[in-house]
Order: sequence, then structure tokens, then C-alpha cells
Amino acid sequence: MSQAVATSLARAERAAFALGAVGAVLSALGLFLDHERFFQAYLVGFLFVLGPALGSLAIVMLHNMTGGAWGFAVRRLLEAAMRTLPAVGIAFVPIALGMGSLYEWSHDEAVAADPILQHKAAYLNVPFFLARALLYFALWAGMALSMVRLSERYDRKLSLKALRRLKSASGFGLAAYVLSMSFASFDWGMSLEPHWFSTIYGVHFIVGQALSTLCLAIVVAAFLARHEPFSRWLSPRHFHDLGNLTLAFVMLWAYVSLSQFLIIWSGNLPEEVPWYLKRIGPAWQGLALVLVLFHFAAPFVVLLVRGSKQNARVLARLAGGLLVMRLIDVYWHIAPAFGEGEFAPHWLDLVVPLTLAALWVGLFLRNLHGRPLVSLQDAKLLGALEAPASAPS
Repeated sequence: MSQAVATSLARAERAAFALGAVGAVLSALGLFLDHERFFQAYLVGFLFVLGPALGSLAIVMLHNMTGGAWGFAVRRLLEAAMRTLPAVGIAFVPIALGMGSLYEWSHDEAVAADPILQHKAAYLNVPFFLARALLYFALWAGMALSMVRLSERYDRKLSLKALRRLKSASGFGLAAYVLSMSFASFDWGMSLEPHWFSTIYGVHFIVGQALSTLCLAIVVAAFLARHEPFSRWLSPRHFHDLGNLTLAFVMLWAYVSLSQFLIIWSGNLPEEVPWYLKRIGPAWQGLALVLVLFHFAAPFVVLLVRGSKQNARVLARLAGGLLVMRLIDVYWHIAPAFGEGEFAPHWLDLVVPLTLAALWVGLFLRNLHGRPLVSLQDAKLLGALEAPASAPS
């Protein structure tokens, strides 16, 4: 890593932690003034930062299974992101402490008065909820540590045996990730409105996490591509591949969202329809339209253009905008569950998620300092040692 890159990353890390510290003070004040709104905003922020942390693990395992130069170009970035999972697990503690302000089923009197909650009480109860959360994070942190160690072993030995072990662990890990994240999304998101259910709900979160990860990788890679030696390793071809993957997940996000809507609309069941009546009713339909336009339509059109995907700066701006849309998407899913469907944003809805995001970015940047951003083997696979690639515009 060049001195200029190291200095820039260190400066950004300090700025992120400073912003997080200021936000933490404001969030603590918000907790004192309105603890219910604090916990609601905290859940949105937690699910948002979980996206790139856990999505990075999934994308790394996907690349281990499929290969491709794009993955070698950003692998170290993704590994730095997934190494934040233990800290994200610790960040779950306020949600555990604020369950009473978030989840109706955590109150015995509410369960006693509701036959549906009684039917689901074997699954939706406080001890089992906390035990599952502990299991999720133990599994995810263990998989992240395993992927990093197996990757390091493969870099050192570059043997067929090490590669087979990496692929095998990634195959089992992907299956475990999809299953565990599906249940986690049911626990932390869908159970906010326990009368409602959707079998596609978990898939929506999984796709969103992958999209958040790709956007983060593009933004950081575009910055690195302006400096040596990364300008020789990161070529327009790599950004083109990352742009294609982003386009695929933008389309998949739209497909999953539309499929869930059409299934619930065609079913027209009284226990399912109210979820959408809140989110596309007069109060929230403006935000829903923003998601349609800027989470799907605009990125879809831009990413269809080959030149946009090969231009690192254009792609980075698009990825940054999609990260904002990812936060809005999480907010649109979670916030309407509280209250009677009115759109009444609070200053904590912005401060708390941005605080968590700033602290996570600071930790992510700190992890980048711990290891080389491109290993010698990755550089060989990228072809940088044989024929230096031209820097992206």
C-alpha cells in the first residue's frame, strides 16, 4: 500500500470515528428523550450496517465457488468488511435490551390477548429469540474467520487441496448463510408485525445485502484505482464485471419485490394486505415511488450502458446513490410497522443509522490496514505482473 493511500485511509478512518462519536452523543440524548423512537431508529441502522458486513461474507463465498477476476480485485476489501461481524454482533445488544419497545410479542399481556400470538409463542418468545440471535452471530463470525484463514492458507500454498477445501467450505457456508439470514430476517423484521408473513421476505434481505456489498466494493475500489499500485491492478474490465453484477442484483431486487407484491395482491387475504396498505398508502407512497425510481429504474438504465460500467467514477457515484437507497429501503420496510401507518420522520431516524454507519465504516477502514489489499497471488491472477492494465477513467 502506498503512503498516499495509507494516509488517505487513515484520515477517512479518523473522520468516520469522529462523526460516529458525535452521533453517539446525539443518539444517547435521543435515548433519554424518546427511548421508543431511539430503538426503532437503531433497528433500522443495525439492519443497514449488517448488509455490507454479512453480504461481504456471502459474496466472498460466491466468488470462491465461481471464480472471476472481479473477485480477486476486491477480495481483500470484502474480507475487511466481513471481519467486522463480531463487532456487529455486539451492536445487537441494544436491540436485545429494547425488545419491549420493538416487538409486540415480547409482552405477556399482548400474547394472552391475541390467539395468533399464542399460536406463534413457541417460536416468538424472548429466550428463544435471544438464543437464535446468539447462534446467528456465532455462525457468521465463525464462517468469516474460517474464510479468512482458508484464504490465507491458499495464498501461501496455492495447492489444489487448499482450493478444494476453500470451495467446499464456501458451498456449505452459502447454504448456511441463506438459511440463517432468512430466519434472522423473520426474527428481526417480519415479527415486528407478527400477524403478517411472507416466504419471500428473507430473500429480499439477502439480495439487498449482496447489493450493499457490491456498492461498497465499487466505491472503495474506484478510490484505490486512482493511486499506485492499484491503478495497475484495477482495470475497466474489473469495473465492468462489478457493474454487471450490480445490474443483476438491482434486477433481482426488483423481481423479488414485485413478486411479493403480486402474490399478496392476488391473494387479497386480510392478514397479508395491511402490510402493503401501510407502505403504499398516502403516507408512505412517496417513499415507495422513490425506491421504484432510484433503487431500480435509474440504476437499471445507467447500468445498461457499457461505458458507464467501465468508467470507475460514474460507477462509484451510482454505487454511492444505491447505498443511500439501501438505507431508505430498510427504513421503508421497518418504520411503518410502528404507529398507525402515518409518515412522521424523527431526527433520530437519520442520526442513529448514520452514527452506526460511520462507526462501521471506521472499523472497516481500520481492518484495511491490517493486510495487503492485493496479495501476490491475486496480482498474478489479475495479470498485473505480466501486462499492467490501464487505469480506469
